[in-house]
Amino acid sequence: MKATRRVSPLRALRAVAVAASLALVAASAATAAEPPADAPAARTEVSVSPVDLDGPAISTVTVTVENAGPQRMRSLKVAFAGPVGWAVQPSVAAVSGSLAAGASAEAAFRVRVPEKRPGFVLRTFTATATYSGGDGAGSATGTRTEVVGSPLPGLAAAYDNVGVTDEGDTAPGDYDGEGNSFSAQKLAAVGLTPGATVRALGAELTWPEAEPGTPGNVSSAGQAITLTGQGSRLVFLGSGVGSAATGTATVHYTDGTSSRGRFGFPNWSFDPADAHGATLVASADGRNRPDGYGNAGIAYRIFAHSVPLDASKQVAFVVLPSNGNVHVFAMAVAP
Repeated sequence: MKATRRVSPLRALRAVAVAASLALVAASAATAAEPPADAPAARTEVSVSPVDLDGPAISTVTVTVENAGPQRMRSLKVAFAGPVGWAVQPSVAAVSGSLAAGASAEAAFRVRVPEKRPGFVLRTFTATATYSGGDGAGSATGTRTEVVGSPLPGLAAAYDNVGVTDEGDTAPGDYDGEGNSFSAQKLAAVGLTPGATVRALGAELTWPEAEPGTPGNVSSAGQAITLTGQGSRLVFLGSGVGSAATGTATVHYTDGTSSRGRFGFPNWSFDPADAHGATLVASADGRNRPDGYGNAGIAYRIFAHSVPLDASKQVAFVVLPSNGNVHVFAMAVAP
């Protein structure tokens, strides 16, 4: 029979302490080796140079690819495309050699620009880089939107709907397609008078200066509206007709880039006040109908909603959603 080895309680306690110390050192080393959880990942940047749209002509466009990743970038190819039907040569350009971290390369393309057409038009150009190494993503895309013509000078230039009428003359109103409208008197009772300042979602907006019975809001249909400012969000003031008053706004910046954001408003009455993520701003008692004021005791409401902005860039203009159920009274940039 084998003899059993006895370990003294003191020696056993020392062994446990040593093991715990080693485990603590190993855990500390592992933690130190891990990168910070919130460290932003470097991404490949693709930019498109301005495009001369004074056609008919052949314009040269330069696409720049910057390797912002930690590895050398190899096998770089750049594909470039203009608006549908526009000829581009070449469609894909290969960049020889490799790019060190932080280095950039250019690829040139020729675009056949057709003769200008009257009116306001947006022309979007897209460049896609594919590669190995770099940031490890394998591809990156950059776009540039050029403007032909001029957007409307402000939201007031786009007003196309009579949404507010005087209780003594309700006939001009047709906010909802059925001849109904907000009561100017009831809006005034909650602070919404022509030219009044409305504070919502961090922005200062101006209630339309339009007189009752005249167009004072926009039924959104993709109108391009000039807007200047720099901030974190674009705030819209309005309400919906029906329960599907949602859409996407596109914000264009002075550097030729753009961003998109989706927003919506509840129906001006009956929908939950927070539908589509909106914020209630004001409620008017009742509404004006074709035959005069009515529906007392029922709230008809104005809401605020917003889309995010690139706070590092200056806003140039905004393209409203293509949904006529979205009615916009005002918009402004919030810090």
